[in-house]
Amino acid sequence: MSTPSAEPVLLPAKRRVAQLAMLAFAVAIVMLAYANVGLALDKQIPSGMVTYGLGLGGLMLAAYLVLAKFAPWADPLILPLVTLVNGIGLVIIYRLEASGMPGASATNQLLWTAVGVVMFSVTLIVLRDHRALQRLTYTMGAVGLALLVSPLLPFIGQEINGARIWIGIAGFTLQPAEFTKLALVVFFAGYLVAKRDVLALAGRRLLFIDLPRARDLGPVLITWGLSLGVLILQKDLGSSLLIFGTFIAMLYIATQRTSWVLIGILLFVGGAVLAGLLFDHVAARFEVFLDPENPALYDREFGGSYQLMQGLFAMGQGGVLGTGLGQGHPDEIPLAFSDFIFTAAGEELGLTGLMALLMVYALLVERGLRTSIAAREPFSKLLAGGLSFILAWQVFIIVGGVTNLIPLTGLVTPFMSQGGSALLANWILIALLVRMSDTARKPPPQAIQDEGMTQVFQR
Repeated sequence: MSTPSAEPVLLPAKRRVAQLAMLAFAVAIVMLAYANVGLALDKQIPSGMVTYGLGLGGLMLAAYLVLAKFAPWADPLILPLVTLVNGIGLVIIYRLEASGMPGASATNQLLWTAVGVVMFSVTLIVLRDHRALQRLTYTMGAVGLALLVSPLLPFIGQEINGARIWIGIAGFTLQPAEFTKLALVVFFAGYLVAKRDVLALAGRRLLFIDLPRARDLGPVLITWGLSLGVLILQKDLGSSLLIFGTFIAMLYIATQRTSWVLIGILLFVGGAVLAGLLFDHVAARFEVFLDPENPALYDREFGGSYQLMQGLFAMGQGGVLGTGLGQGHPDEIPLAFSDFIFTAAGEELGLTGLMALLMVYALLVERGLRTSIAAREPFSKLLAGGLSFILAWQVFIIVGGVTNLIPLTGLVTPFMSQGGSALLANWILIALLVRMSDTARKPPPQAIQDEGMTQVFQR
């Protein structure tokens, strides 16, 4: 994997000024959206707008200051993009709360955002060199597996909405799978760096594809079995698809062999079909996916298509330009503040607004992949590529589910959906990308010195 040619050195101050301006612009967009909701619902500016504005702006300013101090060479676009998506999620949740939807709470989400920013800051301060994670490869693998199976344990494991993916401790509930994905990506990166030369070896050729050797299929089969276990035992199609898809993508990045991708697709599809034939809860997901308009499925008490169809109706009602913030009926979608926040946004922002949101996610993923390309060592390349892919893959899975492109999985939209576990894990993910971006973009000391001297002479 080649590295890009050297770019002109820009001192951190120039980058940080541009970043601060973009950050202020993102917060301004969010505040205008808040005002729009209040004017549409009550014909006046929301009374809590100043509180929310100062809260969000203060949190992002704190994140900016930590980033400027501890990662001055990091990509200046990452934090403003995350701020915009997180803020739009707060607006949608506030809009649903104002309509009286039970469970929706913009205040709680703002508090979780504050905790997420704290985790972001702590990660940047403590993890000065992300390459230290490579020494914890197998430790992170063990931690990831422990977190993954923890909902199956007695006493602490909890089943909510038909899926056993939660643990409850001291009155708080946590979704360990959100943190599992981070630990496993670190493990995958470290493992594949050590084994990529072996895994890249070709075996027999079938048609136009060089198949891997049979003896090298072990890691793929183990990960496949793990993902099927999550699907069957925890009834969590989303995490199953997320884990296995991420491993196959990182395996492709490490070896550049298309055969691994084809084998992964065949294994997962075959396993999902087999699980659908053997287990009722898996079959129910596929029934709804294949025929959501069936009245028998629409009215089914558990695992029916009512929620999916309400989301599709809402997006259809929104059309191209949307009904306008505060002027639709997203509160009629079950869990619109969580699993289906994308469809709630679709009704009031329309197709145009959804495309803009997806473009923001695409830019965020692109910055992560650019970091992967610019990284100087294989572990950093794989880790940045894996974290970027897992963000893109999660967006695809949730958007594909709520639009009925793929079976509904139960994952949440990153940074937008209400919930603490996903928000904290994603802020840590962003901190890791920022740390790697700082390392990759930081020029050699001599280049920094030469640039500084040039500026002195120009003055």
